[in-house]
Formats: sequence, structure tokens, C-alpha cells
Amino acid sequence: MTITAPTRVTVSVLIAKPPAEIWPLWTGPEHIMHWNNASDDRHCPHAENDLREEGQFLFRMAARDGSASFDLIGTYTAVIDEKMIAYTLADGRNVEVYFAEEGAGTRVTETFDAESENTVELQRGGWQAILDNFKTYAEGR
Repeated sequence: MTITAPTRVTVSVLIAKPPAEIWPLWTGPEHIMHWNNASDDRHCPHAENDLREEGQFLFRMAARDGSASFDLIGTYTAVIDEKMIAYTLADGRNVEVYFAEEGAGTRVTETFDAESENTVELQRGGWQAILDNFKTYAEGR
């Protein structure tokens, strides 16, 4: 039996604010609901976040017209304030998010295990769109 390692995908964005300013915007449920969507016809109407190792999160991802929704659920495996978050999604995929000072801003880099339902390109595009929404939200505050 051959075990194949998951495909790892990385997306990144540079935000014109220091880590201390964007950390609460990334981690606070009241903020997550404002930026956690990949397109204008989607939204995140509910977010729960127990940000600590072994803590869990639940982000409800939904179509704005009410036609579909799902809960993105995961468990944190590592949290280093203003620097790094790692978690395992309910389906077993792993994700790491890094917050690195870059000039006067912060480079946010996410690396995740791709799932097998959608193409890697589609997944990369969706995760990048969410990061781009976060950038717009963070820089507008």
C-alpha cells in the first residue's frame, strides 16, 4: 500500500500594519465574520474561536442567498501570539499561518493541505481571496 503525502499549498499577502495591530483582527470572532469569505456572494455569519493549543474554532461559511452553508471546524495545535497559528481541520488536513514583520508591515503566509474534491488551483484561489479580503479589512481599520 502506498501512502501519498497531501499536496501542500501556500498563499501570502503583505499588510501595511504591524503584527500587533492585525493579530486581533485575525483572531477575534467579531472581526473574522467581516473578512472570512472568498467572494462577495459568500459570508461568515457566525464565528467561534478558542485561541489556545487544543482550543477549537468554528466558522460558518455560507452563501448570502441562503442556498448553502457549511461549518469550518478545527483544533489548534500551536499558537504563538502575533507570530504563528497551526491547526488541524475536522477532516484531518493541517494548516499553518505565519505573521512575519516585513518592513513596516506584516507578511501573512498560510500553508495548507489541499483536499481532493477541488483542484489545487481553485483552492489556492479561494484561500488567496480570503487573505486578500483580510488585507482590505485590516488596512481599512
